[in-house]
Amino acid sequence: MRRDDQDRAQAFNRRALILGGGQVLVLSILAGRMYQLQIVEGETYRLQAEDNRINLQLLAPPRGRILDRFGVMLATNERTYRVILIRERAGDVDKVLARVAGLIRMSEAELAAVQKDVKRKRGFVPVTLRDNLDWDEVAAIELNTPDLAGVSIEVGQTRRYILGGSTAHILGYVGAVSEAELTGDPLLELPGFTVGKTGFEKEHDSALRGGAGSSQVEVNAVGRVIRELSRDEGRPGNDIQATIDSGLQQMVQQRLAADLSGSAVVIDVRDGAVLALGSTPTFDPAAFARGLSAEEWRALSDDPLRPLSNKAIAGQYAPGSTFKMMVALAALKAGIEPSHTVFCSGVITMGSARFHCWKKEGHGSLDMLGGIKNSCDVYFYDLARRVGIDAMAEMARRFGLGTATGIDLPNEATGLMPDSQWKLSHLGESWQGGENLIAGIGQGFMLTTPLQLAVMTARLANGGRAVRPHLLLGGAVPAPPMEVPPEHLALVTEGMNRVTNEVGGTAYRARIVEPGMEMAGKTGTAQVRRISAAERRAGVSKNEDLPWNRRDHALFIGFAPVSAPVYAVAVVVEHGGGGSRIAGPIAHDILLEAQVRNAASRRPVSS
Repeated sequence: MRRDDQDRAQAFNRRALILGGGQVLVLSILAGRMYQLQIVEGETYRLQAEDNRINLQLLAPPRGRILDRFGVMLATNERTYRVILIRERAGDVDKVLARVAGLIRMSEAELAAVQKDVKRKRGFVPVTLRDNLDWDEVAAIELNTPDLAGVSIEVGQTRRYILGGSTAHILGYVGAVSEAELTGDPLLELPGFTVGKTGFEKEHDSALRGGAGSSQVEVNAVGRVIRELSRDEGRPGNDIQATIDSGLQQMVQQRLAADLSGSAVVIDVRDGAVLALGSTPTFDPAAFARGLSAEEWRALSDDPLRPLSNKAIAGQYAPGSTFKMMVALAALKAGIEPSHTVFCSGVITMGSARFHCWKKEGHGSLDMLGGIKNSCDVYFYDLARRVGIDAMAEMARRFGLGTATGIDLPNEATGLMPDSQWKLSHLGESWQGGENLIAGIGQGFMLTTPLQLAVMTARLANGGRAVRPHLLLGGAVPAPPMEVPPEHLALVTEGMNRVTNEVGGTAYRARIVEPGMEMAGKTGTAQVRRISAAERRAGVSKNEDLPWNRRDHALFIGFAPVSAPVYAVAVVVEHGGGGSRIAGPIAHDILLEAQVRNAASRRPVSS
């Protein structure tokens, strides 16, 4: 028995020793782990805990304002309210969305877009469910917040365009960031953040956008914000001044609105500053800032009058008789004297082809000044036949036709100034002699924009300096001389003076009679259809008797005052008919208004 007791005692002692050793080992491991966690890695875990307690949120900076040349506000920001969702806090997203849709107006299309956005963005990035909430909708969301996990109301900003459609084609508009515009910059993923989509807003987006701010907030275990610890508002976007005179711009838009579709450009001939840039019909840029419905978008995009197109820089038209100054300068450069005389009987022939003057009975004998004053087609057929297309195109390009001007707006059209090489390379055909005559009156292949015509006019009026148009105040660049003989420019501008200020000139009825404010100009009518020989025999139909889209375009270019030019204007009225009857009076009103405004304000007009 004693032996058995001893064996049991020894076994118990061994087991106790092993158990005790195991306990000591476990305690040692625990102590070591605690030492590692609290002492060795304590700072790391303290920072991780701090990170879980503190959230860093990006703040969208306020977008810079846009002002006119005199400091008048054109675009600013207004407070708005939006409802957002953070996916990682929402739980069942579909269930939460259904509840939100029961409280505020959300169409199926809006819900589908939100669900796509939720899947695309990271879980902690807020997603905008609806922007521009009214007070009733804000109250409905706030009252039901306990049942809307991950949903909250945020205060944001929306863009306000003070003059509405009057500056829509210049300023453009802002809109939500598209997937194609995402660059990895987290600022672009913020709910409600907008970027410039068109116009000045797009061209100067980086300056207007500013830099992101940040907010440090303390949250509890479930992610609810307890308090804000710090806040950095970031860098607000820069305010930008445009060269536009807002009063003149409104007048131009109102004047153009009397016709269905048109455009006008006013620039300072001294430095190229754009004072007005009109295009009609127009649109409401605020509608894009708040978000267009599908029906609104279709109505705008399907409108045959193209309200979304900035016709002043993107509309392309044959220049018609406004091109005749380029033909005259090319002829003078080729050695043809101003006294060169042509007899206009109303028609000129080349081979079997007959080329008609706009005046059926003809103008009789004319020299170069008489040809410009009367806009005689036969006179310029003769000049064009003598100098050829290449000489005319070279001179026209020198004055800014057929190439982008470089204005600081997106989507500027280049126009087209053809020559013999262009036709051979693009159409595989040689230039024909009869095409010289057609080009001599600004028809055929050539296309120009209203802005290009205004630039051409400014360069004629300022003594042959190559000013470049610009919209950013202070954005003028040096205007080098174009090496056109002053006497050639003087002859052509005197011809333009006679167009408006001498009895018998094609725009005499549109002249400015106020002393010291007289304008010089040139009418233009660009055909959009070919007049057949049969129609000529039967009598050419009047524009007013034709369907609107078959009527000629009406054009006018001009500068004022004649004695010391400051302003140049180009007006195009689509399917308006005759330039002297339709476009000339518009140019008269615009140039008179520009001069009256400047005289009244006594403010500088150059930038």
